[in-house]
Amino acid sequence: MSSTASEGAVESGRALAAFPSPQVNSIPIGPLEIHFYALCILAGVIVAVLWSERRWAAMGGEKGTIMDMAVWAVILGLVGGRLYHVISDAQLYFAEGREPIRALYVWEGGLGIWGAVPMGALGVWLVARRRGLSMSKLSFAIAPALPLAQAIGRWGNYFNQELFGRPTDLPWAVEISPYPEGHLRPGMELGVSTYHPTFLYESLWCLLLAVLLAWAGRRYEHALQGGRLFALYVMGYCVGRFWIEYLRVDPANDFLGMRLNNWTSILVFLAALAYFLWAGRRMDSFSSAVVPPGHDAGTQVFGPASDGATADDGTVYSALDSEESRVGSKNTSSEEAGTEYHPSPERSSSEGSTERDTEEGTDPGAKPE
Repeated sequence: MSSTASEGAVESGRALAAFPSPQVNSIPIGPLEIHFYALCILAGVIVAVLWSERRWAAMGGEKGTIMDMAVWAVILGLVGGRLYHVISDAQLYFAEGREPIRALYVWEGGLGIWGAVPMGALGVWLVARRRGLSMSKLSFAIAPALPLAQAIGRWGNYFNQELFGRPTDLPWAVEISPYPEGHLRPGMELGVSTYHPTFLYESLWCLLLAVLLAWAGRRYEHALQGGRLFALYVMGYCVGRFWIEYLRVDPANDFLGMRLNNWTSILVFLAALAYFLWAGRRMDSFSSAVVPPGHDAGTQVFGPASDGATADDGTVYSALDSEESRVGSKNTSSEEAGTEYHPSPERSSSEGSTERDTEEGTDPGAKPE
């Protein structure tokens, strides 16, 4: 089989304008071998963290928060992504004659976004819960950065010459060459060397999605709280992945005439849509804390203001800024020095004041100290 675009075109009638794939996919450094696939993923992670950090700081969050969460998100995301790939393509590693140990060779490619995102989100949730931060706000900051990371990471498939699409004679076709040993790569056809660059299609789709999410988040900020912007990201990615999956020719499990990832796209899209609609009716029930309790007096957190205090569901207190205020609040009620009280969304300010005035006998016009 020819390994050049021109010869392949002559043999099969394909395009002469195809762009070639790189013949090198790693750099040896001493005993180590640095794979471009891993570098692309790393570059995507770095860009996503920096952008998310900037968005989080603009929302009033503390610098370094996203960086701390990224450690757990990346570790669990890699585990989840690899698990999904190995489980969904188990025949590649555990069929007769295969080498199961290669399931651990992440650098050879094979990370499923369907497993990476939920496991990465779990890592964010674990840190957010420990610090008392709002997952709603965090998802708003992170949502546009995720497709940007995917857009960069997809170029790792280009260096590996994998996950390409059907044969094509389009001017932007990608040239795929056989393995150095001479046998064809998965999905290749004998005598054909130009294929749809599905990695490029997905990269461009994700880049466009990142821009649209950033715009929508600014234009409809209030309406897209509560994790709804993140749900839009999920739905947008599923739409793009669905049609791109139809072009791919790499081996995959089929069910009822469609590839497994097509079915996954449909199911995940419906789940994200259901959440988007559900969250739209519960906008007032999500926490808005962007810093841990006690770090910033301007940040609202849900729950009791002090160790002994209690509050109705939905009551919002501002976090205390100083150690002196926190000590003082332990010996006073929610209306005493150091704590600013806000009525719950179900009650108006006047109703809340009337109830307290009646119970405590205070002047209706008095203002909480």
